[in-house]
Amino acid sequence: MLKIVPDPPITSNHSLEDILIQISEYLVCALTVAQQTVLLHPEPPGQVLTLATMHEIDNARALVEVALGKVQLKH
Repeated sequence: MLKIVPDPPITSNHSLEDILIQISEYLVCALTVAQQTVLLHPEPPGQVLTLATMHEIDNARALVEVALGKVQLKH
């Protein structure tokens, strides 16, 4: 598959807190896409996988929030 938009450059000058915030934002976008997919494809077979994906994205986002809270407590 040909990518239309190139990946952003990855630089190491970001703090751990900045990286976690960016990951959280990507997960919010992924969750939104999955939610729209459920609305556009109401058939049960496709929905089951999308709903499972939403569940996993939400769990990952919760873990990022916990990690972000721990990073903020140290500062």
